[in-house]
Amino acid sequence: MHILVFGDVVGKGGREATKQFIVKFRKDNPVDFIIINGENLAHGKGITGETFREMSDAGVNVFTSGNHVWDIKQAFELLQKESNLLRPANFMPTLPGKGSVVAEVGMVSIAVLNINGRVFFNEDYDDPFRAVDQWLAVLPRVKPLITLVDFHGEATSEKRAMGFYLDGKVSAMWGTHTHVPTADEQILKEGTAYVTDVGMTGALDSTLGVRNGAVLERFKTQIKVPLDVVEEKPWEVNAVYLDINESTGRARGIKRIREIVV
Repeated sequence: MHILVFGDVVGKGGREATKQFIVKFRKDNPVDFIIINGENLAHGKGITGETFREMSDAGVNVFTSGNHVWDIKQAFELLQKESNLLRPANFMPTLPGKGSVVAEVGMVSIAVLNINGRVFFNEDYDDPFRAVDQWLAVLPRVKPLITLVDFHGEATSEKRAMGFYLDGKVSAMWGTHTHVPTADEQILKEGTAYVTDVGMTGALDSTLGVRNGAVLERFKTQIKVPLDVVEEKPWEVNAVYLDINESTGRARGIKRIREIVV
């Protein structure tokens, strides 16, 4: 089973870059399933029905998210209506939506979990390790089963620790949120594919997708000036390409992808 995973897709530029890349990549590579983190789809913060449908039409099967999923109020309705749009499972249980989904591709079941880290976040999220254990305990025991986890977190140490905790328990775990790709992709000892952060897809000449001047002003003055998302090219595409053994659920390969679109 070949799975293409994108981290945070930022704004219109990120959406366009992702769509173009999917078409191009599929010409030479088998792709059975596509996952993106969609919390930044709508001009850098939040998700709308229009951006959700646009990326669904491009071939995205499951959307994960994180702390910015609530930035546009449409998300509350979308999370109740769209079963393949996730919010982290360790958010308050009274919030709309769910943190996991099981999708079917032919005879193969693909279970996807979305969790959020706690380190460096102001919000008081539930324990992501406990959320993972609860998910694993209730997964349908069907074969073949592929298990995938998006850990949306700030701290590399927290994401790295989760990777080792899940080694041998899931097929793959990747990190999102920091927008900067890490070069530590590997298959861990017990067969789990891992990378600390996939990185973002969006404007290359930006600070995490937004215009550099405003970011610098914030750092220099400590005043929260408005941030403007950069939509124009060049764009950067960051993704990982997973090869999962359908019979065992163990990873056979993980390839980090980085491409500049000019």
